[in-house]
Order: sequence, then structure tokens, then C-alpha cells
Amino acid sequence: MMNLVVKFESLQQLYRAYMPFIKPIGMFVASAESFTLGQEIMVRYQLPSGSQHHEFKGSVIWINPLGASGGRPAGVGVKILSEPDFHKHHIEQLLSRELASGDLTCTM
Repeated sequence: MMNLVVKFESLQQLYRAYMPFIKPIGMFVASAESFTLGQEIMVRYQLPSGSQHHEFKGSVIWINPLGASGGRPAGVGVKILSEPDFHKHHIEQLLSRELASGDLTCTM
């Protein structure tokens, strides 16, 4: 199983990676690695201004290839499979103001 590590430096970076349209929750992870749809991966991430790391098991549901349209970064959208409510709560608490934004994200 592949392991990815992400450190979100800013709320804007977290906003661009968050995938609220995936139920129960999804996250985009920039990576130049090759993936297949349905591949299970482990993701370890750190939220902005936080020192604690969180980890989840997920399934690849979206792939941005190198050179994706709109200047989007290469990487994968991951549906969070382990403790989705825990991750959703922490992310949405930080992004409460940004969720209504029309800013572009890494996926849509």
C-alpha cells in the first residue's frame, strides 16, 4: 500500500485540496506518483497552524495527470475510508468561512 504525506501550509491550500462533494469526505493529494482508480493508500497530513499529524486509509477516486487542464496539479482525489467523520469535522472547522467561496480547487 502506498503512503503519502501532506503538510497544508495555509487554509487556501487546504481549501483547494478539500473535496466536500465526495461523501462522506474526500481530499486531493498532489503527487507525481502513478495511481489507479480504486487503489487503496494511506495518507498522513498536517493541518495549517497545527503540529499534530492525522492519518487515514483511503481509496483513489480521482486522478489529475501531469499537465491536467486549468493548470491543476498532478495528484489524486482520495475518498477517506477510515474515521471520515473525525477528519471532516477537523477540516470543516478550519474551513468554515472558505467553504462558501467560489475559488478554484485542485479538482473542480
